[in-house]
Amino acid sequence: MSTGKNALTYAVAGVDIDAGNALVEQIKPHAKRTNRSGVMAGLGGFGGLFDLKAAGFNDPILVSATDGVGTKLRIAIDTGHYDTIGIDLVAMCVNDLVCQGAEPLFFLDYFATGHLDVGIASRIIAGIAEGCVQSGCALIGGETAEMPGMYAGDDFDLAGFAVGAMERGTAFPSDVRSGDVLLGLPSSGVHSNGYSLVRKLVELSGLGWDAPSPFGGETLGAELLAPTRLYVKSCLAAITAGGVHGFAHITGGGLTENIPRVLGEGQGVHIDLDSWTLPPVFKWLAAQGGISNDEMLKTFNCGIGMVIVADAQSTDAVAEALAALGETVIRLGQVTDAPDVVYSGALL
Repeated sequence: MSTGKNALTYAVAGVDIDAGNALVEQIKPHAKRTNRSGVMAGLGGFGGLFDLKAAGFNDPILVSATDGVGTKLRIAIDTGHYDTIGIDLVAMCVNDLVCQGAEPLFFLDYFATGHLDVGIASRIIAGIAEGCVQSGCALIGGETAEMPGMYAGDDFDLAGFAVGAMERGTAFPSDVRSGDVLLGLPSSGVHSNGYSLVRKLVELSGLGWDAPSPFGGETLGAELLAPTRLYVKSCLAAITAGGVHGFAHITGGGLTENIPRVLGEGQGVHIDLDSWTLPPVFKWLAAQGGISNDEMLKTFNCGIGMVIVADAQSTDAVAEALAALGETVIRLGQVTDAPDVVYSGALL
């Protein structure tokens, strides 16, 4: 059979199927680490299979979430620090799932690049697997898309898809009322929101990613790549303790925009800014741009990555359950019957 006058192949066009197959073999051990009850098959099929009954559910409601890590990817690409960006990807999805009261069950990833570097891709997916292990969900599939002409150089994009389940009638938020207490769980840094502003502030500072971090730790790039915390196990423990009425994952929109998402009509919150200390990274970011308190609170997590809304009589039990897992629990304030987010104290 004729091969044509130019003997073109898919590889010549920029897509290396052999590299893709090699990547699948490299990531199989990472996916195997994430196995949990309910997983029915490994990687390689046309779809991932999951048995809800084997996972222990009787009358389940499925909950799904999808997200990415935004322009934090740009820092990972520019610094070559690829090992934790996958943890961010998982966290952004499963932290949202648990806010609904769902236990994360399985995860799929989408990795798109102009040229598939198997070594880089394997490091990224190893991070995804680590995020899955930490949150108790299985990595059961994904897609690696090599698309020459769509991404320049070593650029790539990531998206994640998580599915969880809860028993019927156990969804959150539920019965949030005036007087409920807001319990905050600390963040590990900027997490995965606000990075377009972060990158602009770094540009204004004149510092490079490899410069010593001005707010402590290693290099500036490494500190800003600190992975998003996974709150799944802590939130599930809080649910088990009882008295929880809702959760708010503090992502884009900060405390100001995310806490009202769990409130009922006519409700608001009062938050005491003196109840925690603003971490150094946020002080530095605010100083670089002369950013106001209001702007900080609606752009960044400002040191609080998850907020738990609990009945006032149950807060001690919830706090004890969280402390048993090593959490530092911060009593931020309470739900009010006035439809506003009201801050007292000083952030900066």
